[in-house]
Amino acid sequence: MKPTVSIVIPFYNCSYVAQAIQSALNQSYTNIEVIVVDDGSTKEIERLTPFMNKIMYIRKENGGTATAINEGIKRASGDYIAWLSSDDYFDHQKVEKQLDFMINRGAKASFHNYDFINSANEVLLPFIGKRFTNADEIYRSFMTINPVNGCSVMLHKDVISDVGYFSPNLRFTQDYEMWFRLLIHGHVMYYLDEVLLKYRSHPESGTSKHPEKMKREVFIIKHHYHPKIHQYLLQHSDRLKSITF
Repeated sequence: MKPTVSIVIPFYNCSYVAQAIQSALNQSYTNIEVIVVDDGSTKEIERLTPFMNKIMYIRKENGGTATAINEGIKRASGDYIAWLSSDDYFDHQKVEKQLDFMINRGAKASFHNYDFINSANEVLLPFIGKRFTNADEIYRSFMTINPVNGCSVMLHKDVISDVGYFSPNLRFTQDYEMWFRLLIHGHVMYYLDEVLLKYRSHPESGTSKHPEKMKREVFIIKHHYHPKIHQYLLQHSDRLKSITF
């Protein structure tokens, strides 16, 4: 039997949530569950009504994106976990293509490329993510940027068991810190060179509304993890170069 993939959608007052849910339900890979975690929303909740008999709905007190994702993962029954922001949406074949890619390579963690879109779903910048040919390049890129869009990631549940959940203390960069944790624990993040996600820019996004808070969190994460990544590369660079995509 094919493995189950759990798609976790954290939701807080987002007007685009119906598009996100529909894109999850419309996946060509059918052995999925869609978990929507309402992080204490006060508006836009009616947009969930048409989907209530097709999703697992969880409502909790507001605690931030990390706490919502963590709650979804804890309730997930899938062997693999994908995360979708409520203002973004997946390509129809995202789960099918990414899961096949991971199984064929024995990967426990992977990510792919994405398009940058506006509020009207128009593509502003296509294939915007950095592209990679081997794992060493990915590790080294973390010394300067965050090359991974969180909603492009798929993880086997074993990875969560090993490294833990997203940090609730980070309101805006919980994914960035998690990827560092994966890498220094030796979980290579395999790169699939396809666009399987539409990532939205709009005035109400956390990136748009809280840039200075994000910068402070990024500074703290870099200060803590850069020396660890550097040390890991000194010990494992040759092996990482042999892992090609």
